[in-house]
Amino acid sequence: MEKIWTEMYEAAKAVLSERRISEYVTCGEVSAAILSKSGKIYTGVCIDTNSTLGICAERNAIFNMITNGEHEIDKVLCILPDGSNGAPCGACRELMVQIMAGKYHDIEIMLDYSTGRTVKLGEITPEWWI
Repeated sequence: MEKIWTEMYEAAKAVLSERRISEYVTCGEVSAAILSKSGKIYTGVCIDTNSTLGICAERNAIFNMITNGEHEIDKVLCILPDGSNGAPCGACRELMVQIMAGKYHDIEIMLDYSTGRTVKLGEITPEWWI
């Protein structure tokens, strides 16, 4: 497994911290790290609200990347509440497809950090509408 995955895992783990913001908002149950094409790691946590105004950790990390002037994604890793990893949801996939239309197929996603299993976004999101 490439060393960068360990750096991304550690970055995501550092912000993973479940907490209640108010009686309506929780956050930090899931965390994510995005590696931009420039080689910088951006992190984010999920924010859950009672009114569906929340956001997934992956999209939060992507927005952090965009806020910092970048828009090309190389790799994605998330840590779920049980400590495992998983594929981004449909909304996160859709955002990545739209940000990197024509180039999203090669975004690499960590599915299982313990075994080093990865998949390309194009494999799990084939023939998207764009």
